[in-house]
Amino acid sequence: MMERGTKMKIGMLTSGGDCQALNAAMRGVVKGLSHNVKDLEVYGFYNGYKGLIYSDYRLLTSQDFSGILTKGGTILGSSRQPFKLMREPDENGLNKVEAMKSTYYKLNLDCLVILGGNGTQKTANLLREEGLNIIHLPKTIDNDIYGTDVTFGFQSAIDIACDAIDCIHTTASSHSRVFIVEVMGHKVGWLTLYAGVASGADIILLPEIPYDIKKIVDAINKRKEEGKGFTILAVAEGAISKEDAKLSKKDLKKKMEEYKYPSVSYEIADKITKATGSEARVTVPGHMQRGGSPCPYDRVLCTRLGAAAAQAIIDKDYGNMIAMVDGKTKRVPLEKVAGKLKMVEPDCQMIQEAKRIGISFGD
Repeated sequence: MMERGTKMKIGMLTSGGDCQALNAAMRGVVKGLSHNVKDLEVYGFYNGYKGLIYSDYRLLTSQDFSGILTKGGTILGSSRQPFKLMREPDENGLNKVEAMKSTYYKLNLDCLVILGGNGTQKTANLLREEGLNIIHLPKTIDNDIYGTDVTFGFQSAIDIACDAIDCIHTTASSHSRVFIVEVMGHKVGWLTLYAGVASGADIILLPEIPYDIKKIVDAINKRKEEGKGFTILAVAEGAISKEDAKLSKKDLKKKMEEYKYPSVSYEIADKITKATGSEARVTVPGHMQRGGSPCPYDRVLCTRLGAAAAQAIIDKDYGNMIAMVDGKTKRVPLEKVAGKLKMVEPDCQMIQEAKRIGISFGD
């Protein structure tokens, strides 16, 4: 154990959509600090950046972090605060950035630990630019944060999406139907890709690879010809047709305003039924993918990221995201990663390998 230091005051908040391992990550940070700092005070801000803006917080104790390694969600609550609105006053004219800084300095914090995804990260970097000591931990079930190999929440969500597709397999085979399982992911398809491959989906549709409905129908008919009576599609929320991908943002927005389907999966199901005569059903696990207990992998990941964050704070090496790169924790400067998305490359090795075993991506 390193030499125990003097009094330290840190703040913590969880922002954006929740996931299974937020509590585990906070626990890792606090345990990493409490074992190496003589006098530690931890202030938890409620409901993400709202708590920092409006000074809604409380002093947390060791009891708050006891028994939460396996607890999903977040003990601090969370909310979405769009980055593009951060420099705009609230409805009462309050300067949100100045309010956050005021709360930070009022509490005389040594550091603010922020757990969240891309939007959260951009605001974390904004606060770094404003002079605050920031450490960011990469959270999202989408695994789309640039600069880290994996985000916590991703593997837990994969497990749930896989369970959903596994359950669909038995009923699809019993009734010789086409089933679509809609997986979370508006802009990127990592979750759909991994869940689809892991659960043996026959067709996987990602936002990064615009689909051709004719190719999807061809893949279904081919399975029929091979004597396989059912087909499973894993479809990302943000899957898009080749026709729609060619539209301008303005034209696409206009089209979506008149959209008659609940989501893209229902449109695909309708077109499959009309083209093949096979009944197509849609299953949407939805927010189940964010819920429940973190899987063992995420518990280990969060414990490591939390301990690494604690060491960065002890070293006073601020302005970093704590990433996982090649199996090792790494401090990555926020200014190098904030605002960047980690997309699935359409020609990446994993896509090529999936295609090699017969999985169709509708292209």
